[in-house]
Formats: sequence, structure tokens, C-alpha cells
Amino acid sequence: MPVSSIPSNDTYTLEFFISTLIHTSHKTFRTKQKLAKAQRQNRPIPQWIRLRTGNTIRYNAKRRHWRKSCLKI
Repeated sequence: MPVSSIPSNDTYTLEFFISTLIHTSHKTFRTKQKLAKAQRQNRPIPQWIRLRTGNTIRYNAKRRHWRKSCLKI
């Protein structure tokens, strides 16, 4: 990305810095815990819940795609 196309405000730099911290190989334990919890929550609902609720709950509404949404940790 050319340098001229990068905005120079502080908010962008802070968000970029935070996003690079999350994707680094050296994570803090707290960051790792939050990522692990988000990974556990990101799954389809069990089939027995569909049976128990009479198919009124059909899918996990809070399902998240790793590329489409940010965790904001």
C-alpha cells in the first residue's frame, strides 16, 4: 500500500497497532483467553436444541466469520 493513501490520523494508527498486536505470535494471556472464548462460541447450535425448541431456533444468530467481522479485543 502506498504511503500517500494511508490516513494520518491517530485513530487509524491506534486501530492498526491493536490489530497487529492481536495477530502477533506473542500474545498476552488475557488476549489468548478472549480469542479462545470467541472460538468456542463460534459454532452452530446442537441438533438436540433444534429438536427441543420445535425448530424455532434454527441457527446461531451470533455466528461470526473470521474475515468479515472484527472481535475488537
